[in-house]
Amino acid sequence: MSNNSSPSATDVITYIGVPLAVLGVLPILYNTVFTLASLSKIKRMLRHSRLTALTRSDVVNRVIEVELPRYAVTPLDRFNNRAEYWSLSRHPSSIPGGSWTTFNWRSNVIGLNTQRLEYADQLRQPQVEVAFDELVCYLLDLGAVPDVHGWRLLRTTGLWTPVGCALMTSPDGREKALSIAPLDGSDGHLSLASNWSSTWTTRDYSHLPPYWVRLPPPPPRLQHRPETSAGESSRSAAGEVKDEIKDEVTAEGNAEGRAEKRSLDSAHRQGDATSQKPITCRISGDGIMTALSQEEQLQSTLQLDSLYIDHIRVRTGRSDGVWFASAATAYGTTSQTILWNYRIPDDILSFARKETVPCGVLVLLDVVDESATPEWSTTHQTDHGAALDVFSRRNREQREAMQAEARMQPAQRAQAARERMMRENEQRLQDMRDKMRLENQRKEIRLTEAMQSPRWDTKVVAEHSFTWLKQKGVVPDSMDMREYAGTVLHQMVRDGQFCSMLCRMLDLWKAWAENGGMRKSDLKAVQDDQITFSQASVLLLLIKGTSSALEGTLSMDLQECLRMWRTVRLG
Repeated sequence: MSNNSSPSATDVITYIGVPLAVLGVLPILYNTVFTLASLSKIKRMLRHSRLTALTRSDVVNRVIEVELPRYAVTPLDRFNNRAEYWSLSRHPSSIPGGSWTTFNWRSNVIGLNTQRLEYADQLRQPQVEVAFDELVCYLLDLGAVPDVHGWRLLRTTGLWTPVGCALMTSPDGREKALSIAPLDGSDGHLSLASNWSSTWTTRDYSHLPPYWVRLPPPPPRLQHRPETSAGESSRSAAGEVKDEIKDEVTAEGNAEGRAEKRSLDSAHRQGDATSQKPITCRISGDGIMTALSQEEQLQSTLQLDSLYIDHIRVRTGRSDGVWFASAATAYGTTSQTILWNYRIPDDILSFARKETVPCGVLVLLDVVDESATPEWSTTHQTDHGAALDVFSRRNREQREAMQAEARMQPAQRAQAARERMMRENEQRLQDMRDKMRLENQRKEIRLTEAMQSPRWDTKVVAEHSFTWLKQKGVVPDSMDMREYAGTVLHQMVRDGQFCSMLCRMLDLWKAWAENGGMRKSDLKAVQDDQITFSQASVLLLLIKGTSSALEGTLSMDLQECLRMWRTVRLG
């Protein structure tokens, strides 16, 4: 071959090297185009979802970094932000993990979430942190319905609850409103997903919110309780307690007593102004949080006056707040307002279930006729024969003495007559003493037997006590027991002295139930203020009804789940 026909180095580079170089650059070009296309799609998704994010791309390695803010959210105020609270967001996110953007929230940035992506469909919106009870309360307020099976499964299996299990459903029960979501990125928290449609909202601002209870005002005739032989009126007793507190503060200068007096006086001063207005109370897991005085219809005004509630807050060392929160929860749970947030203490539930009041005591209080009770007392029959023998003997002795006097001289007759009359007077006085001693012995025996008589259930005690209140004119004949319980709670809010008296009676009752039975001092306290005892029995019956209704039900499951999962991830 000649030199003119041999390929040169230039030809080799041109025909072989250049194509190889082009082939080596193609993957880089492909990665660049693919990465830029994915980045453009991600930015478009972020823009449509109204999300602010920082994006970075590595075109060589086909990696896109997206930094999205993480939020903690809480529902808006149902009154101050009424339009947003009851409507859905105008621009919900379509990115997976952003189901929470269906609603309008009050949000706060708590960190950043960095994601390294290759494909646009790998983008996830960070879940938000929200208080579980606030989330459930918001959905209940919109009209969502709890799913019985879902809450039971969540309570028993926890984080192992299957993904997609419904906790809340739409009002018709066909669609999932709140369900279990995958645990990706939840950091050990319970992961949830939400879904809602504007057509599912069945409630509005005129309805009472969940965890709230409305207490009706008492009728005008119940504003001042009449005095009875068994106890004084609440106003009179409250005035006495107030004077005692004032004297104690003046004498000892006790700062704690002075603070308590101011607390009770502040609640009492607001009583007159709110006595004829309904009161709405918000009950949280820590007891009462807010009490508002309102007009007859909630939708007629938003100018709600906050009431003084320090005397019924849950505090260490005082039981008033616990008793009020327990009774208010029981009152609300048995109505259309469902108070799942507050957990009635186990010792109070156990006390409400016990048979604690002897039936004989109710007979002594003139609440029950003895014929309606089991036989519990000894029957003492009068010995008419012995009394007739004593009477005959005394008459015979008197006749014989008078006949002997007739045979005496006048001076001796007068002396003997005086001695006979003195002797007869002494006999009559001794007979009276013997009779009174016998009666006292029998009363003491009857009292002892009454306190040892068979104990009756709270329901029976409350029913008889409520009938007694009607007989005394304390309760109108047209009012039922539940309605009256609401008026008692109403008075506990606006009258600190009344609340203190009622809670002391409940504490006394609970103490003798736990310490083996009623004592004479307990019976004396009940007799001194029988009206307060009757009112306490009405509230205790409410709590008993709640304790029997909650066992093994949705309420217990939901309440336990809210206790275990304080904060959840929603997305």
